[in-house]
Amino acid sequence: MATEAEAVSQRLDKWLWAARFFKTRPLAVEAVEGGHVHVNDERVKPARQVRPGDKIRIKKGFETWVVTVKGLNEQRRPATEARLLYEESDYHREQREAVIEERRLHGVNIKVRKPDKRERRLIDAFKQTW
Repeated sequence: MATEAEAVSQRLDKWLWAARFFKTRPLAVEAVEGGHVHVNDERVKPARQVRPGDKIRIKKGFETWVVTVKGLNEQRRPATEARLLYEESDYHREQREAVIEERRLHGVNIKVRKPDKRERRLIDAFKQTW
């Protein structure tokens, strides 16, 4: 039977996955181990127990989320329910959206992907001209 402390806490990597910040738990673990996730302004390990009230800073690409844990969920639920697990302050939301808007206005939208067939042919043709 679970103790009372286990009932009000959850592993950080599992919470990040359930709150839909990361698509899989291994991606959440990788982010935590890479130093992209901090709990209460401390670098932590994936097994760190989070509780309601903890402040979590998550860096994903160029976005930084600063959220407060409001709830725990053992299963990954729909996005509408996942949003109930955390609360983002208006200040941090506005700051994050301002960065997104600034990047959009400056045309900085880096999407890393493999070139398609047409692009590979253009690259090969360019290489052969040199």
